[in-house]
Amino acid sequence: QVQLVESGGGLAQAGDSLKLSCTASGRTFSSYTMGWFRQVPGKEREFVAIIGLFGNTYYNNSTKGRFIISRDNAKNTVALQMNSLKPEDTAIYYCAARLGGEAYATPVKYDDWGQGTQVTVSS
Repeated sequence: QVQLVESGGGLAQAGDSLKLSCTASGRTFSSYTMGWFRQVPGKEREFVAIIGLFGNTYYNNSTKGRFIISRDNAKNTVALQMNSLKPEDTAIYYCAARLGGEAYATPVKYDDWGQGTQVTVSS
């Protein structure tokens, strides 16, 4: 239904901030629950943050208080502001979309995915 493209990944030092952005195609963006997930080698894709149709947000315990997810329906974008970065935040970060208002933390519940953007945090 929608195509997603992530940007903003790169290198950072522990304690730094980084902002990721996801741009979606289509006219029905406001009807999608949006999420950020991340994956490291040898591990399953992990829930990072979710934002619902009305701006309701949900965070993984490891990112709560450090990361902020937001959306701009007028621009078809979702952002992930990452603060106080830690080496364990190193991963490929993916933007995902699910049609409807149910906010799931499970990757299989999402319909569309971006290609991912690498985030590397050094100590």
